[in-house]
Amino acid sequence: MDSAGVDPVILIVDGDPGFRRFAERVLSATGLATKAVALGRDALEAAAEARPALVVLEVRLVDVSGYEVCRRLREDHGESLPILFVSVDRTEPSDRVAGLIVGADDYLAKPVAPDELVARARRHLRRLETWNGAGVRLTKREREVLGLLAEGLAPTQIAADLGITPKTVATHVEHIYTKLGVHTRAQAVARAFRLALVET
Repeated sequence: MDSAGVDPVILIVDGDPGFRRFAERVLSATGLATKAVALGRDALEAAAEARPALVVLEVRLVDVSGYEVCRRLREDHGESLPILFVSVDRTEPSDRVAGLIVGADDYLAKPVAPDELVARARRHLRRLETWNGAGVRLTKREREVLGLLAEGLAPTQIAADLGITPKTVATHVEHIYTKLGVHTRAQAVARAFRLALVET
């Protein structure tokens, strides 16, 4: 459950009632409930009330562009919210590029095969397991390395503890610094505590 005590849902945003029914039916296979709306403003209101687990968003909406809805969702919920664009007519490579540039994680042309929609949705939902609420994505190994850094262990000790080489530890540390936007061990540890990436 999310922080508001509401089970997360897949939010479907599409002016076509046929597609909304189709998406609700096939996405039930993910095990999550769905909520379908026709308008962009309704989507933004629904997402503000309870953060969705995933958004399936038509590019062409009646009231506001799907691109604008995507941009607003990114502003409000960060990079960790999976957003899948769908479109019946905006299907050229340039359209897909534009969708990805404004922040979508995926772009599907209609008609969408049921199996493909479910597979894409599941892939993006699995991605959530490696994100924390602040939108910082670390691998399991990076979290382990970060935790040991926070405990004050030296790279050679971390390597011995995890059964990897010091060079591999250095690579993980470099990735951690990049993802956290820091340059030193002290900054990384401080940010990790602030974002609750490690336990105090």
